[in-house]
Amino acid sequence: MSTQTTTEAKMSSDGLLKNQVALVTGSGRGIGLAIARKLASSGAQAIITDISQEAADAGAKELKDSGLKADAFVCNVTDTDSIEKMTQAVIEKYGKIDILVNNAGITRDTLIMRMKLEDWNLVIETNLSSVFKVSQIVLKHMSKAEYGRIVNIASVIGIHGNVGQANYAAAKGGVIALTKTIAKEYAKRNVTCNAIAPGFIDTAMTQKLKPEIKEQYMKFIPLGRFGQPEDVAKLAHFFCTGGSYITGQAIEVDGGMFM
Repeated sequence: MSTQTTTEAKMSSDGLLKNQVALVTGSGRGIGLAIARKLASSGAQAIITDISQEAADAGAKELKDSGLKADAFVCNVTDTDSIEKMTQAVIEKYGKIDILVNNAGITRDTLIMRMKLEDWNLVIETNLSSVFKVSQIVLKHMSKAEYGRIVNIASVIGIHGNVGQANYAAAKGGVIALTKTIAKEYAKRNVTCNAIAPGFIDTAMTQKLKPEIKEQYMKFIPLGRFGQPEDVAKLAHFFCTGGSYITGQAIEVDGGMFM
């Protein structure tokens, strides 16, 4: 993290999420870590989870080095036992979970005719079924507390589709539909659920793309730049602070790419 970002994290605390516990899956790096940082900058206790202890510890350390509250937990979001153990550990230590951000995800891209069933299943399990599993377990605690904010990280691909990403598009489209269903089922318990659909965000995943492919994407972005993880984090922060009358929505963060 840059010195500027570190300084901003220390200076920008507004206390809006003071005493709240924010669990972010897949938050060892990238968009997940940016969201955890933004929530922690408002006073939340950030719960960094990742599939490896090393990644979770690294993410938590980065936040704590900025003077923010963070704790690391291992969680394999495809494994119900792992989710339950992680959730129980968080509840035992902090007493509650106020915010859940379902961010963990993977890609296994190829054309439909070349896609192996195992790659279809793995992406569906990691990107969609995990959102159901984690939400189902955390919602038990939010429902009892009669308060909760859930933010699911979907994708513009889940709305518009994309060549070579049938599995990813299906999973992210499912996340949006699941978001709306959770919103309807739990509104009476004062739990909101919204989705963010990022476009081209500059992360380690997208940095692996060839320059010519990036140039092609850039032609379709009216704002003329790729998004930053912080652009997604700001919307997640809004859903968890000022968005109390917004639920069941899927908002695209894509620089106008699909307006």
